[in-house]
Amino acid sequence: MASDVPAPVPAAAPTTGVSAAKKNEQKEKAKADKAAKFAAKQAKLKQQQQQQQQQAPKAAKAQTPSLPPYKDETPPGEKKIIQPFDHPYFQAYNPSAVESAWYSWWEKSGFFQPRMPVEEGKKFVIPLPPPNVTGALHCGHALANSLQDTLIRWYRMKYSVVEKMLWKKQKKTRLEIGREEFTKLVWEWKGEYHQRINNAQRLMGGSMDWSREAFTMDEKLTAATMETFCRLHDEGYIYRSNRLVNWCTHLQTALSSLEVENKEIGGRTMLSVPGYDRKIEFGVLTYFKYPIDGTDLTIEVATTRPETMLGDTGIAVSPGDPRYAHLVGKFARHPFTNRLLPIVEDSYVDPAFGTGAVKLTPAHDFNDYKLGERHNLEFINILNEDGTLNENAGPMFQGQKRFDARYTVVEELTKLGLFVKKEPHAMTIPLCEKTKDVIEPYMTPQWWVRMKEMADAALKVVEEGRIKISPESARKSYDRWLSNINDWCISRQLWWGHRIPAYRVIFEGEDPRETDKSEWVVGRTAEEAQAKAQAKYAGRKFHLEQDPDCLDTWFSSGLWPMAILGWPNTDSSDFKNFFPTSMLETGWDILFFWVSRMIMLSLKLTGQVPFTEVYCHSLIRDSEGRKMSKSLGNVIDPLDIISGIELEALHAKLLTGNLKEDEIERATKYQKTAFPGGIPECGADALRFTLLSYTTGGGDINFDIKVMHAYRRFCNKIWQASKYVLSKLPENFVPVSKLDTSVLSVPERWILFRMNCAVRGINEALEARQFSTSTKLAYQFFYDELCDVFIENSKGILSDGTPEQQQSVQQTLYRTLDVALRLLHPFMPFITEELWQRLPRKAEDAPPSIMLAPYPEPEDELEFASDAEDYELGLKCAAGIRSLAADYSIRVDGRAFIKVSTAAGFEKVSAQLQAIKTLSGKGISEVTVLGPDVDETALPRGCAVYVVSADIAVLLQVSTQIKDIDAEIKKIHTKLQKTNITIAKQQELMSREGFEKVSDVVLTAEKKKLADAQAAKENYERTLAEFNKLKITDGSP
Repeated sequence: MASDVPAPVPAAAPTTGVSAAKKNEQKEKAKADKAAKFAAKQAKLKQQQQQQQQQAPKAAKAQTPSLPPYKDETPPGEKKIIQPFDHPYFQAYNPSAVESAWYSWWEKSGFFQPRMPVEEGKKFVIPLPPPNVTGALHCGHALANSLQDTLIRWYRMKYSVVEKMLWKKQKKTRLEIGREEFTKLVWEWKGEYHQRINNAQRLMGGSMDWSREAFTMDEKLTAATMETFCRLHDEGYIYRSNRLVNWCTHLQTALSSLEVENKEIGGRTMLSVPGYDRKIEFGVLTYFKYPIDGTDLTIEVATTRPETMLGDTGIAVSPGDPRYAHLVGKFARHPFTNRLLPIVEDSYVDPAFGTGAVKLTPAHDFNDYKLGERHNLEFINILNEDGTLNENAGPMFQGQKRFDARYTVVEELTKLGLFVKKEPHAMTIPLCEKTKDVIEPYMTPQWWVRMKEMADAALKVVEEGRIKISPESARKSYDRWLSNINDWCISRQLWWGHRIPAYRVIFEGEDPRETDKSEWVVGRTAEEAQAKAQAKYAGRKFHLEQDPDCLDTWFSSGLWPMAILGWPNTDSSDFKNFFPTSMLETGWDILFFWVSRMIMLSLKLTGQVPFTEVYCHSLIRDSEGRKMSKSLGNVIDPLDIISGIELEALHAKLLTGNLKEDEIERATKYQKTAFPGGIPECGADALRFTLLSYTTGGGDINFDIKVMHAYRRFCNKIWQASKYVLSKLPENFVPVSKLDTSVLSVPERWILFRMNCAVRGINEALEARQFSTSTKLAYQFFYDELCDVFIENSKGILSDGTPEQQQSVQQTLYRTLDVALRLLHPFMPFITEELWQRLPRKAEDAPPSIMLAPYPEPEDELEFASDAEDYELGLKCAAGIRSLAADYSIRVDGRAFIKVSTAAGFEKVSAQLQAIKTLSGKGISEVTVLGPDVDETALPRGCAVYVVSADIAVLLQVSTQIKDIDAEIKKIHTKLQKTNITIAKQQELMSREGFEKVSDVVLTAEKKKLADAQAAKENYERTLAEFNKLKITDGSP
């Protein structure tokens, strides 16, 4: 066992997310994508070649029938029955076969639960965010799940949208169906989606502690929500006020500013608005005149919302504006309501905008609201909750929809001769995030939370380092938002959620309608509220009426980390053991909705931070950089990536959602373009690894499904390499506890040194939350070093070496594979468990699962830096030979030479001659090392040259492949010219002012580009010299 550290506690399974620095960030992100995209292109090319072969008549071989879906024989919850590698489903990597059965065994065995008691300083807890009750997993959730579970598994080893669905299904609104039936229906949906989301999390390999699963509407969490409201109300933080809110007339509810999307338009634009058959005009400035009372004068104003003039109660002009100085203090007469509008001066007015006179609608505009308070104007609400005009708009307009009135108001002004003109005007339109309805500033009594003091405390704990927020861009956004915070409206006119525990006191004989003077009591229960009211209003007759509104969902979600662990019962064992939690992983887009509120509420209610670290992952966009949207058809269900899906089935899924017909048509078109052949089966491991490889901590992620193929093939590489290693171990093989380093060959020392470097690098990267770097290091070690170098090199030793050498290599192969699988496990839990269970182990070294095996730590005794440096000389020589052989199409009988100009270098290269020949490829039949005593004139003629270092050059005889020496020389001259341009550009870039301030990663990458170009230049120059010699020898002119 790694340690007595408890398994992390993701306490709630989901049932309810250009400066030089920016350029550098983009470069780093692009680099992270590059390798995977290249591999994806190779896969596409291979697929095209296969298709071409299949199209050739009679040329293609008969295809092997595809296997039916895999059926695992393992009883549910039991340890998986391991099938042999020659089983049809396990000869190559098969995601569905590999990923079967393991999860139910992990869960039943209790591997996900914390091990008690908890040692001081040895816990790691991530509270999982609760997704929407009607949500299904998308790739954003998959990214979060992958990041969270990677850290959970690493630490464990290290320590050892309701309304739209209702309309779609029943053609009814919640108001028509009634509160009781609506709530019942949502609970049914919750059950359906709860199971669906949990299943998806399991298929993704998420190792959350399901025994601590919670739901925001659970009894305990509801009690915590009621406790919070009452406590904050009693302390004066929660208050009721009739003020402007963001109102969605479609949902008929108030929204916070964070739930509002702002749409920018450049001028006149026709937009679709929910509830209207025709498109509505926006982006137009309408000019009209008000008559001045008792005179023949008028004053001209302009507005983008002419319908709001029905609620105007004043007109403001800039102080000292000579155009209107004679009108200040007078009144304009409203043409439709006969209301008198005072004309006032206010410095807020920009005399250059419009006419310089501003109509004031204090009850329907946030800026006018402030002016209305300053000048003691009337606040007249002209709207009903559904967006129709009420009696305050006047009998001519009462009952009209607000945007229908936009047109009728202009028509009536025209009839009166008061309309002046219209002109295009750029503007910002606030939209409801959920319904895309145009938000209406609307006055209504709501419950509010005073935020300033709590925000100051939340800023302080981050400033002091008690909570670390990364990346830095998220930290800056957090500071900026909390520094300018407004009070929070927590009332929502919805029926799904926690009903507000506030009760209006209605006294006998008084008007039952609410007013600004209405009395309220709050109580955790109705009985508590009744008792409070009786004590406060003793001797008076009354009855209580509970506020019908619900709390903003982020109010209860803000209690999540402490409520899931038992708060307000601070004596509960979970609260004592696991609070504060360790980390919150989430999307930066809910940093304000959720994260900041958790911090504020936790500090206020417990005096502690809710977690010590916040990691904000990027948002996933499609391959074209567009935001994921159901209406675009680019939302990808991770289960479709795991299991694969046909194109027609993708189309069919569009019909089960809430999309309109035109949206379905658009989405279908995109799917045909993006997934012409559907989505192939990739498995959860490839999906997780891909998402992690994208996560650089920089900007948003452009997710391309094609990239998944590269990591699907990486899984197969892991499978085949493991299969090979296990096939080379004798039947009675027993791994040694400690390798005898004295008998290790140089290649063995090299791979063990590279393994040690990977172990150190991956641990450091995960500690620093550098997920892309960690996957890059894991990929590099397994694919480039273990498979492409050491396994290839081991084949010759296993076939031709002495028994002692063979045994040593077998132990080294086993050791590196075991460590590699444990290194990869947090990223790829299923394939690593499947393969690790096949490894032979000693009885005393047998944890039941790889997830309980110790995560590798670097070992001092494997620091073979000097031997590794020597071996890498040989690797560079082999790489040079392979490069030249590829350039000149040498496939058989290739003759290579390695010219070494120092005695020490000659000794090192000669010692590795056999390994160099093995790694140079099958096309090379002979490799000769030429020492410092070999004169330059004695070197073989007709060779291309690859410079390895200042002392070593590789030569490959290519004269037999060259038909036209002049054409070949011209070709190399062209390459040399391009290389010189590259060198000049790199040198210019690196000499620019400020370049020294770039990150170490960027600096290293740019230096490497320059070094590679300079090495290529030397290769071309040396090869030109050799070819010119050949030309002279041949007697060419």
